[in-house]
Amino acid sequence: MHETTLLLIEVGALLLGMSLLGRLALLIGLSPIPFYLLLGLAFGSGGIFPFDASIEFLQTGSEIGVILLLALLGLEYTASELFDSLKSARMPGVVDGLLNALPGAALALILGWGPVAAVALAGVTWVSSSGVIAKLLRDLGRLSNRETPAILGVLVIEDLAMAFYLPILSAIVIGVSLVQGAVAVAVAVAVVVVILYIALRHGHLVSRLFPADHAEPLLLGVLGLTMLVAGLAQEVSVSAAVGAFLVGIALSGRVAVNASQVLTPLRDLFAATFFVFFGLTTDSSQLMSMILPALLLAAVTIATKLATGAYAAARAGVGTLGRWRAGFSLAPRGEFSIVIAGLAVTAGVEPALASLATDYVLITIIAGTFLARVPDAAWFRTAVRRRQQRTRQAV
Repeated sequence: MHETTLLLIEVGALLLGMSLLGRLALLIGLSPIPFYLLLGLAFGSGGIFPFDASIEFLQTGSEIGVILLLALLGLEYTASELFDSLKSARMPGVVDGLLNALPGAALALILGWGPVAAVALAGVTWVSSSGVIAKLLRDLGRLSNRETPAILGVLVIEDLAMAFYLPILSAIVIGVSLVQGAVAVAVAVAVVVVILYIALRHGHLVSRLFPADHAEPLLLGVLGLTMLVAGLAQEVSVSAAVGAFLVGIALSGRVAVNASQVLTPLRDLFAATFFVFFGLTTDSSQLMSMILPALLLAAVTIATKLATGAYAAARAGVGTLGRWRAGFSLAPRGEFSIVIAGLAVTAGVEPALASLATDYVLITIIAGTFLARVPDAAWFRTAVRRRQQRTRQAV
């Protein structure tokens, strides 16, 4: 069979399967993310019928999906709101790094993998998945919730911190000189500063580039600028997600509103592709090799993310339920964790790190998807109210 024909068949079958699973998720009131992951695992390496012809196509689509998720999330907020959330999230960002990086580093040392693997696994457990969380917030209708700016503040600080972390990790695992590592970090930081400055100070000028009332040129222009900035950011070891998010922040007024409308269908398509692709590229036959350490690590770091989110929301003046929502929403790890593990394993660091990171990411995504809904459950709300009443009576 011709490769192009096989590509069309595979992509068509996946899209149809995703549609059916998405409908099932709606019927039972769950996020479709775990279903997309399981679909990818079923047809990935080690699955029942591996899809090979469409891997490169789906990889590109998945990268576009993360970019669009963060770009449209940025369109929901103004530059001043971003600036305020970053200021308020400084301390939660520090707490986040300490609480969530240390368990990963400690486990690597306990397993005897050495200090380089410890630095890599610390990054795997530290950074939440902006793509997964952005979709969760949208699926659960929480973009306008009071705790959402606190969640975004933590995510943006994490993604910005990657501008420092990834060049440093690359220097450690590859063994480049201190000067080369310092230059890479300096370039990455300079790019972040430039993008931030343009987004915060001259966003109104960026908006004027696009015709707000004409869908086609608006779609092409905003999509082109978003991908261009995301690509340039990634080229210098800055998160493409950060670049896309800041492009969304820079746009304002009718341009932002209309751009969100025309880009939403594309986001929905490619964002779903991201989760399926993650499953497709995971060798399901290797998942059991590190499942117990991954379960332990996930349990510890879901708890530490809960503490991080609750602390960030509390500093923003959010109530008890909002703190729980913020903490559980930060549980999923994703794209960065896989990139970090892949970078380390490719450079010859402990091979088992890849299996551990894959198990860990899958567990936190699936668990986080379910846990994010818990604070909205009637039984949970009742339990929180009863606890608050007992606390008042005790005082």
